[in-house]
Amino acid sequence: MFLTGKTAIVTGSTSGIGLAYARALAAAGASVVLNGFGDADAIEAIRVELAATSGAAALYDPADMREPDQIAALVERAMAETGGCDIVVSNAGIQHVAPVDQFPVDKWDAILAINLTSVFHMMRAAIPHMRAKGWGRIISTASAHSLVASPNKAAYVAAKHGLAGLTKTVALEVAQCGITVNCVSPGYVWTPLVENQIPDTMTARGLTRDQVIADVLLAAQPTKQFVTPEQVAAFGLFLCRDEAAAITGANLTMDGGWTAA
Repeated sequence: MFLTGKTAIVTGSTSGIGLAYARALAAAGASVVLNGFGDADAIEAIRVELAATSGAAALYDPADMREPDQIAALVERAMAETGGCDIVVSNAGIQHVAPVDQFPVDKWDAILAINLTSVFHMMRAAIPHMRAKGWGRIISTASAHSLVASPNKAAYVAAKHGLAGLTKTVALEVAQCGITVNCVSPGYVWTPLVENQIPDTMTARGLTRDQVIADVLLAAQPTKQFVTPEQVAAFGLFLCRDEAAAITGANLTMDGGWTAA
C-alpha cells in the first residue's frame, strides 16, 4: 500500500470516475476526502467502505466547487483532520449541450466555474502544503475535448482546453518542488455525466438514444468501446508512484484512439 500516510482529496467523487479514483487511492493506503453531491446514506456507505479498505481516514466534505472559500476550507479541513493534502484529483464536472446561440448564460458560467476555475482554486490552496512537504501529485480529469471539439459543447470544450493549459503552466511553476501536475484526457466514459447528456443530444440532433451512443458518443473512438472509470483511476494511480516523478505538465490521453487521427 504505497500511499499509506498520504491524503488524497478527490472532487466529484460520489459517483463515476471520481468514485473509482477514491477506491483506487484507498486501496493503495491513502486517506481519502470525498466530495460531491448525492444521497447522504449512500455517501456515508462509501465513506465507511473507503476507511475499511485503506485502514486510514475517510472524510466527506460537501464543498461547492463554485465557491472559492469552500474549496479553501476543504483543503484546510483535510490538513487539520488527516495531516495532509498530498494528492489532489480535480474531477468535478458538469455538462450542458446546446448550440452556442441558444446556450444559457448560467450554464456557461457554471460549467466554467466547476470544470475549470475550481481546479485553479484547488491548486492555489493545496500547493503551499505540498511544497512544504516537498511532494505532491495534482491530477485533473480533462477530456478528449481538451484536444478536439464537438458541436454544441462550447462551454465544456472551452473549459477542458483551458484545463490543459492550466496544467502545463502550473507544472512548470512547481517543477523543482517534488510536485507533478498532469491531466488525464479520457474519451467517452460511461458515467452519469455522459448518460445524462444523451437526452439533450437526442433533442439537439433529432436522434434516438441508440443513434446517439453509436453515431455521436462512440463515433470518434476507433475501439467503439467506452473507457471505464476504473481504467482512468488506474492510470491516475500510476501517476502517484515515484516511478512517475518525471511525468509532469502532460495531457495524457486514454480515448480509444479518438485523437490519434
